[in-house]
Amino acid sequence: MEIERKYLVKQLPENLGKYPHFVIEQGYLCTEPTIRIRRKNNDYILTYKSRQNVSPAVDTCVNVEEEFPLSKEAYEHLKEKTDGILVCKTRYYIPYQKYTIELDLFEAPYDTLRIAEVEFPTTEEAVQFCPPSWFGENVSGDIHFSNSYLATKK
Repeated sequence: MEIERKYLVKQLPENLGKYPHFVIEQGYLCTEPTIRIRRKNNDYILTYKSRQNVSPAVDTCVNVEEEFPLSKEAYEHLKEKTDGILVCKTRYYIPYQKYTIELDLFEAPYDTLRIAEVEFPTTEEAVQFCPPSWFGENVSGDIHFSNSYLATKK
């Protein structure tokens, strides 16, 4: 189970380069349910994700997510079958309180888009979370900011 909140970023945190980060390339074979392939450095993963709940009252997404390792060859084969475009981004891992912020800086055609996600062990913690000042609007329930939408929008 994945419980997360997603935010637009109005300002990048200072000293961003000091945080661990990876380049990610991902594509979508299906969007409902989500079947995604991802390359993160030399790791290749197939992910199945289905949305369980989006609670407008708390602006929190709850998903079932399962990941399976892929070989490079399988990834390259499946990459040719993805819908839309590949989404490319650099993901930074930033410690904050007892959580880790995953900050995504996207490449073209979304190079002005910056999204931060935080995962929580419980919905209660998600509701009580107080984001840092550099976070903007909570877009957890807005499909227009999902990576699958970005990959397949016309």
